[in-house]
Amino acid sequence: MGNADNVYPDANVERAHRVAIPPPQPFLKSFTASMKETFFPDDPLRQFKNQPPSRKLILGLQYVLPILEWAPRYSLQFLKADLIAGITIASLAIPQGISYAKLANLPPILGLYSSFVPPLVYAMMGSSRDLAVGTVAVASLLTASMLGNAVNANENPTLYLHLAFTATFVAGVLQASLGILRLGFIVDFLSHATIVGFMAGAATVVCLQQLKGILGLEHFTHGTDLISVMRSVFTQTHKWRWESAVLGCCFLFYLLLARYFSKKRSNLFWISAMAPLTSVIFGSLLVYLTHAENHGVQVIGQLKKGINPLSITHLAFGSPYISTAIKTGIVTGVVALAEGIAVGRSFAMFKNYHIDGNKEMIAFGMMNIAGSCTSCYLTTGPFSRSAVNFNAGCKTAMSNIVMAIAVMITLLFLTPLFHYTPLVVLSSIIIAAMLGLIDYEAAIHLWHVDKFDFMVCMGAYVGVVFGSVEIGLVVALVLANPGGEVMKKLNKSKFIDSLGQEWIYLTVGEAVGACNFMLDTSKPKPVVAESEPGSDNV
Repeated sequence: MGNADNVYPDANVERAHRVAIPPPQPFLKSFTASMKETFFPDDPLRQFKNQPPSRKLILGLQYVLPILEWAPRYSLQFLKADLIAGITIASLAIPQGISYAKLANLPPILGLYSSFVPPLVYAMMGSSRDLAVGTVAVASLLTASMLGNAVNANENPTLYLHLAFTATFVAGVLQASLGILRLGFIVDFLSHATIVGFMAGAATVVCLQQLKGILGLEHFTHGTDLISVMRSVFTQTHKWRWESAVLGCCFLFYLLLARYFSKKRSNLFWISAMAPLTSVIFGSLLVYLTHAENHGVQVIGQLKKGINPLSITHLAFGSPYISTAIKTGIVTGVVALAEGIAVGRSFAMFKNYHIDGNKEMIAFGMMNIAGSCTSCYLTTGPFSRSAVNFNAGCKTAMSNIVMAIAVMITLLFLTPLFHYTPLVVLSSIIIAAMLGLIDYEAAIHLWHVDKFDFMVCMGAYVGVVFGSVEIGLVVALVLANPGGEVMKKLNKSKFIDSLGQEWIYLTVGEAVGACNFMLDTSKPKPVVAESEPGSDNV
């Protein structure tokens, strides 16, 4: 090719070609083809054609349980790589899980439970080699915000817990159903601009909520909007704990410094990955040695030992608040699904392999259904753990199994060690993770490329920060006109037919010029190289 920047050597050559449009198809045949293209673009039954029954059974099991496909070829070299990756992400999953459970107003132990069972289910059913399963901040915030509007977690913790399990079950059923019905295109309702603004707004709200832990406040507003939080903070200035604030700022500085060094040297990714766990260890030792809990520093307290108890009997389908649980499950399920699939596809692109979006939906749904029955709340594929998993050199989903085993050992033997963990350290971990979600560079890029998309992004951000998470999501969806993205998929095969039987004159130079323009204006930034291991950025 003469010019590396052009897809065609002589882009300025004007040549015209006549292209004949085929005659329109009968309605029934056209409608059938359109439906098949929409719901089965990657027909999963194609591989079963002309196969003997025994082979069909094997292919069917491998389709439902991808672990049966790669496990027979598993090698010792893969085990070594997955072992290192699994232990590394476990060191991040344990403190993050505890922190995000507190963010969801749930018992901290649920964060560990949610890093045990769901990763095992995903390892068997998921198609991504790099996705690391766990809880995420946005879903935790949504859970706290939406359930908290109906039930106070402090006044009625049992009912709140049961509703959280029920919402997780609803989310799992929704996700699995979307996958089974091949409705993966629905997640396109959340455009890139919507996700950028929504995630940045959610990150801002989460950081504001952590002022309670940083300042050592015992009572705080249940609202998530900026005005309510600021009012709650500045009307309690006489209750601020300077000991807690100093400790929180020190650990936050340490976490951000660790991230800085990890970004400077990609081979030092483990520094940022280990920083949350080392913060928990040092914070616990400091509180234990100085008895800081007697001087205004709040601690986690006793954590229950043992693996996940069954919670299937706690699903509150007969509760008068079932409508709230269903609404929470639908919203959190869709948001978690969009994040998990986006993360999985990003890393699959870098390793040049394909993941089945519908199969991923089924895997997410089944792991959340199983999680709701084993004392877990909503999980997906967070970017932070997945980035660490990727950079640690994982080879297969076995790294999720290794992480689950490490969490199981923690649940069985090590939970008493977290008794003196200060809550301010958990707040620092959450703030450090959330700062990576505020992607101002993406917002600036949207401003230069498409002003309307920028307005959609800012609408989502302002709606979340000054209204609520739900309001921000609704505003973004209304402004984004999502039908455009979805209808492009529904009608892509019908577009040419609708032109009729005509002759189209196309100039090669114009076509190639358009291609080169698209290439120049849509060069993607490397996700892994520039993203921060401590964030949940998509």
